[in-house]
Amino acid sequence: MKLPLLTASLLALGLISAEAAPKKVIVVTATKGFHHSSTVIAANVLTTLGETTGEFTVVDLVDGGGEAKKGADDTDVMEKLTMAKLNQVDAVIFANTTGSLAIPDKDGFIKWVENGHALIGMHSASDTFDGANRYQPYIDLIGAEFKTHGAQVQVEAYNQDPMHPATRGIGASYVVYDEIYEFLPQSWHRERVHGLLTMDKHPQTLAPGDYPVSWCKEVGHGGKVFYTSLGHREDVWSSEAYQRHILGGIEWALGLAKGDGKPTDTANKLSAAEKAEGFKLLFDGKTLNGWKYRRDDGNKSWSVQNGMLVNTLAKGDHGTDIYTEEKFRDFIVRYEYQVPPGSNSGFYLRGRYELQIFDNLNKDGHDKGLNGDLYNVASCTIPATRKAGQWQQGEAKIVGNKVTFILNGVKVHDGVTVEHGTGSQLDDNDDQPGPILLQGDHGAVGFRNIRIKRLN
Repeated sequence: MKLPLLTASLLALGLISAEAAPKKVIVVTATKGFHHSSTVIAANVLTTLGETTGEFTVVDLVDGGGEAKKGADDTDVMEKLTMAKLNQVDAVIFANTTGSLAIPDKDGFIKWVENGHALIGMHSASDTFDGANRYQPYIDLIGAEFKTHGAQVQVEAYNQDPMHPATRGIGASYVVYDEIYEFLPQSWHRERVHGLLTMDKHPQTLAPGDYPVSWCKEVGHGGKVFYTSLGHREDVWSSEAYQRHILGGIEWALGLAKGDGKPTDTANKLSAAEKAEGFKLLFDGKTLNGWKYRRDDGNKSWSVQNGMLVNTLAKGDHGTDIYTEEKFRDFIVRYEYQVPPGSNSGFYLRGRYELQIFDNLNKDGHDKGLNGDLYNVASCTIPATRKAGQWQQGEAKIVGNKVTFILNGVKVHDGVTVEHGTGSQLDDNDDQPGPILLQGDHGAVGFRNIRIKRLN
């Protein structure tokens, strides 16, 4: 018999085994809140994936009774998710569930997962047992609690672990049009999960930040959790890429495919070559150690998010500049940054000379004040900027009062003289060492991989 395309592809990639005994799974699509129309195709896809791969069998479907609409009958959940039923299966899949489900023994369910079983969740599984009916042990188990979402949008989610079964074969990123979730900050702890798919900017505003999409984790004594926030739309469920993603996650959770489940290390790191050259990190990717606010009474607008140093500002707010406790005179500094549309920031050498960070489509821009310019001193000799929301690379060299700057691999300033501060500098001691200063009072910005090499 000819294998289905997806199954044949997964066998070729080694994500599934043709000889493994089928695991037993219960699929739950019951809702006590918003009911997704995609639950019908979700149940169908999950059942079909089990049948075509032979890796697992859906032994029961818990749809909440009847049409499984908001306020559906609790009987189906109460009868099919008893501890007696759970102890006969290997995993439960919450496919677009919502609200407070009438599981007879919720504490027993949590312990069941922790004691060597699997919880697999798609999309609104993070909108289950939350809000007014919050059951904190479930929120802690799944890994985050739904906060909100904007309009459906196309996003690019970055692959944090190309070797994991859930993300193997996807490539460096996964482009998808779907409803993209945001999670309550107090519920999300990246240091407790193994990241799979993530975004480094807000899906609508493109403001830098940690916006997780999919993750997994090992819990208790051999328990496993896999979650993806994708899956609102029917066409997402029917796509080969999404099916590959969730099947890999299911295989990992059931112990049928190997993959890392330990928390992801978000530390910034030097390359071997940079270590040999004498560079050091100014931002470790995990803490604000080595940095201080310009004003103790200023808005503490900076935070560390998934290896990024992020300045977050609400509309109309002003943040506060931060700078390194250590001072430097002659040096080479390398860094990466991104700004959302309409934003404005700056990277100050010795705390006095600003290399402008700007969205060049912002109509408030001016000569010697666009992205990469030496603010109020010199415009870039060649346009080398990237679009708002994209990461950009800078390398600045300052010796005496001469500045050379390479933006995105293009030398845009070559030995430009800076005789005094360019504006908003820390001080006017131009012949003295000074810190690296990041402007935080104008707009949102994200930095990563800030590293420096002293030249004397």
